[in-house]
Order: sequence, then C-alpha cells, then structure tokens
Amino acid sequence: MRGERMTEVTEIRMGNADIVFRNNVVKSSVLPQSSRDLSRDIKVQDNVVIEGGIFGNHVEVSGGDVGCRGAVYASSELYLRSDLQGYVHFHKAVASADSVAALLTSGRAIFGSDINARQVKLKNCFVGGSIFAQEVSLEKCVVLGGVFAAKELTVTDCILGTFHTPAADLAGINYLLYPTCFSVEPMTYLPGTELYNLSLANLGALFKGEPEMENTGKIRMDLEHDRQRSTLVGEDNVTTLVCSYSVSGRILAADMIDLEKLENHFLIGSGALGTQILKVYSLSKTDGSKSRELTVRNVCDFFFDLLYGRIVVSDLSGDVSFADLKRALES
Repeated sequence: MRGERMTEVTEIRMGNADIVFRNNVVKSSVLPQSSRDLSRDIKVQDNVVIEGGIFGNHVEVSGGDVGCRGAVYASSELYLRSDLQGYVHFHKAVASADSVAALLTSGRAIFGSDINARQVKLKNCFVGGSIFAQEVSLEKCVVLGGVFAAKELTVTDCILGTFHTPAADLAGINYLLYPTCFSVEPMTYLPGTELYNLSLANLGALFKGEPEMENTGKIRMDLEHDRQRSTLVGEDNVTTLVCSYSVSGRILAADMIDLEKLENHFLIGSGALGTQILKVYSLSKTDGSKSRELTVRNVCDFFFDLLYGRIVVSDLSGDVSFADLKRALES
C-alpha cells in the first residue's frame, strides 16, 4: 500500500449518500441493512482494504492498491476505471446481475476466484478461477480456469485454461493451458491469429528460470485441421453439435514425459487456490535452492511475462524416433 495513513473503519452506517472509501481499512462487511440500502452505490478509491464482503448497486473502483478480501456482488455493475494505477485484488468470488467491466490500460486487476455476470469485459486482468457469463470479451488477460460463455466469446492475446461457447472469435496470439477447448460453431478468427497449447510446456522450469526439459514446449494448433465435429446426445435424446479443438491426437511425445515433473499443476493450483492455501510454497531448483514463492501475485506476473514474450516457451519438436518411443513405453 502507498504511504498515506489509513483510517480503520469498524462499522458501516448507510445514509442517503453513496459510500466512498479512500485510505481506509474496513474491518466489517459492506452490506445493506434494509431494503432502502439496496440502491446504494459504493465507490472505492485509492489505498483501501475491505476485509468483509461487499454488496452494492453500482460498485466502482477508481484507484489502485485496493484489496477486497470477501466476496463482491453488484446488482447493476462492478466497474473498474480504465486509468487506475497499481493493483486491485479481489480475493474471493465476484458477481453481478448485469456486468463486470475492467478495461485497464495501466493498472492490473487480480480476480482470485470465479466471476459470474451477464456480461464480462476484461483487459489486463488475471483470473485465478473461471468466468461464467452470457457474453465475454477478453483482451490481454490470463484465466487459469475455464471461460464459459452462453452466447459469445471474444478473445484477443490471452492465456486461457479452456473455453466452451456457442461462438468464439479469436485475434492475436493466444494460449491454452489444457489440451481441448469447445465451441458449437467453428471458431472465427482474423488473419494472422495464432493459438498455442501449453499442456506439454515446462512451465515449472520457466518459473524457476531453468532450462526446459527435452520433448516439452508449446504446440501450435491448426484452427482448421485440429477441429473435430461431434454430436452429443443427452438423456432426453436432445442432440448437441460441438466443435472440439484438441491436440490430444498429435501428442506422441506425451508418453515420453513425466507430466508431474513439469510442475504446471503447482503454478495453476497456486494461482487458483491462493486464498485457500494456508502455507506459501516454492519450487525446488536442481541445485537445491528454492524458487520465488508461489503467491498469486508471483504467478500472475509469471503468466503475464509469458503472454508479453518476456518469457519464451520453446516449440515442441515433432521429431520423435520410434526407438525413443519404444524405450519410453517399456520403461
């Protein structure tokens, strides 16, 4: 937090005016006391920590160095101003009956858990959980879980765990952490769009600053030829057509890798469960020393370094000899 002196607030009294926090440590939850309080707006400015939950009509965050340690619900909108500086950290779930909007140009927002709203628009944001919405638009974001858009998904220069949506529109250079993603209609994409799969990348070594293991790296996905059309039949005999985009049919090298040694699950788990882990862990380097701690902030910074090219993942080689494959299967 910045150097300004912070005032501790232990009790919230709601009047007719909006509630404004600046340079405050709020020990209680910010919740309505009666039906008249349901329409109150909440404005969070610089240098604020709110330790309880938040319920407001329109919740606006206009400054950085903000930590919300409880769940947040906005009945109309949760809005983060685009010009805010520093970090805004939502430790638990965030939800809105209408929209969650954080199109940041300089600062960064960390959503430590799930986001649930009718419409979600994010830029320069990190999501440790998943996103559930009707319409989702993401630009320069990292989502460790899945993005589940009931109507439409737009992705530009992002790292996602996976996604499932009727219609997906991609642009820029994007990455998947898991082998497969799904859409009902074939994905649309701008010329020059690239999609890479990181399920066999040695992210643990990159986090520690060590050389990557052999036969590991990112896999470039062919948006035309890596697509499979499937028909799913439910218990009520309702059929659903789904396009799956997967690299599972092209990974002979997976049988030659001990996936546990990649340590990817430690990074993803630490980023997704940061508020629930009682102890902070590190990864062990080959020389016996420890990596930087697996905090949510460090995991967030690592994935953004990867997204912006400051950390480069090698390409997975397609050269696997039958002798090497046989040796791996017999061992």
